[in-house]
Amino acid sequence: MNRRNAHTNWCGRDHRCGLGEHRSDEIVVDIPGHARAVLVRVRTTTGREHAEVRVRVALAPGEVAARRQLVGLLGDLREAVTRAAITARPRPRRAAR
Repeated sequence: MNRRNAHTNWCGRDHRCGLGEHRSDEIVVDIPGHARAVLVRVRTTTGREHAEVRVRVALAPGEVAARRQLVGLLGDLREAVTRAAITARPRPRRAAR
């Protein structure tokens, strides 16, 4: 089996691991009644790895307050995704002296 097809140490090794993908167990952050986030690590058939994240947040009953929450949530998500993407970029090599 080549590296792309081999199970990793984080792979769930069950029904989630199909169609050539490898998927980890879910990591859940739960604040009952308020919010829940679920993160799964995925290796695709091409060998590329990703984080798959689902977030559920209770919204305020009023429309204006709910929209404010959504704007804040989107801003925070944009910042988190940008930070993760920048961290994943390969650094340029330094010239040898």
